[in-house]
Amino acid sequence: MPLAAGTTIDDTTWAALALILTILGAVYTWFAWRRSGLAAGMRGLAWTLLPVAAWLTGSLKLVTGIVEDIVNWAAKLVFSPVVWLGIAVAGVAVALWVLSGFMRARDIGVRDRDPSLRSSGSKEVGAGKPAQQSAETAAGTQPARKKPAAKRGNDDIEDLDEIEAILKRHGI
Repeated sequence: MPLAAGTTIDDTTWAALALILTILGAVYTWFAWRRSGLAAGMRGLAWTLLPVAAWLTGSLKLVTGIVEDIVNWAAKLVFSPVVWLGIAVAGVAVALWVLSGFMRARDIGVRDRDPSLRSSGSKEVGAGKPAQQSAETAAGTQPARKKPAAKRGNDDIEDLDEIEAILKRHGI
């Protein structure tokens, strides 16, 4: 693992690091055993043996390499304006994607789709219309339309009468 330009840690240095960590762990173990009893001492001894095990398996180099890479990444993240620009661009991309989902759900900004076909999901022109009605429309005959609400007048009262009848049947 390069520390500076051309400088590396050799096996003797790794062994010394493992030994120092083990001695520190042994001191902690002794204090834990004296204050909290045998169970705490055994737990401290388990932690004390880990640096030696890591050195013997070669994991000590791996762990220190991972820690060094994480620290370098964090420093680059905090101090690099290019990284912050990348985070801002990613945020804009996520915001646009969410906004387009809201727009599609409300049929805002959707082109070349007949409003009557939006609910059925069919994209073919004329789908969902009876053949006879399409033929009449092509011949120039307009299909019958509902009267505007202002001209219907009595229909609203009839609807209220039906609702009252339903409520009376249910005892309301």
